[in-house]
Formats: sequence, structure tokens, C-alpha cells
Amino acid sequence: MIYQNDLIYIEKENSQIPWIKIFTNEPYKELSDCPSNLQKELFEKILLCEKAMIKFYKPEKINIASFANYVPRVHFHIMARFKDDAYFPECMWGKQQREVKELNLPSFDEFVKFLTSILN
Repeated sequence: MIYQNDLIYIEKENSQIPWIKIFTNEPYKELSDCPSNLQKELFEKILLCEKAMIKFYKPEKINIASFANYVPRVHFHIMARFKDDAYFPECMWGKQQREVKELNLPSFDEFVKFLTSILN
């Protein structure tokens, strides 16, 4: 767990790239099911996470996704993407483009400290 408040929590997705997921604490199925204060909180935190990833990692692109087909509850994926990651320009669920062992990125633990200082 990276962060939690009364409405949402943020956790890491294990991946080659910096990737976090924001979940609602309550198990809403669709974004439109969420009360407006929760929708507002989600969008505020998504934007803060996106800006933190941009500032910390300087990626080629940020990807934000919400499918919730396998995990049928509201959550968002926020990913920092790089030209030399294994899937770029495909999505992380797409076809792998190249073999990559490591991207030589700043520490994710340091990013978590940076991000939590912004979220708190």
C-alpha cells in the first residue's frame, strides 16, 4: 500500500515500468456509480499521480487506463512509459515489442516518498 484515505487507496503494480493503481475503498462497479465527492477525489489523485510521475521519471508518455473487466470494481492504472520499455508504443497489455532487462530508472521507493509527500 502506497497511500490510503477515507475514499481511495493506491498500490503498486509489479512491472518493468513505474505503474500504480488507484482503487475506491468501497467496491463500486462503474465510475458513474460513485458519489460525486469520490469521483472528484479520484480525478484529483489521478492528476497528482500523473504529474508526480512526469516530474520524477520524465517519461515519454503517461498512460491512464480503467477497464475493470477482470477486477470488476472502479480502479485506474497510471503508468510511466518509455520509448525503450518492452511494450512501447503498445499498451502494457499489448504485444511485447522488444526484450528489455532493465530500464535504469530512478528508484521506485524514492518515487513513493516523492509521491506521498505530494498526496499528504
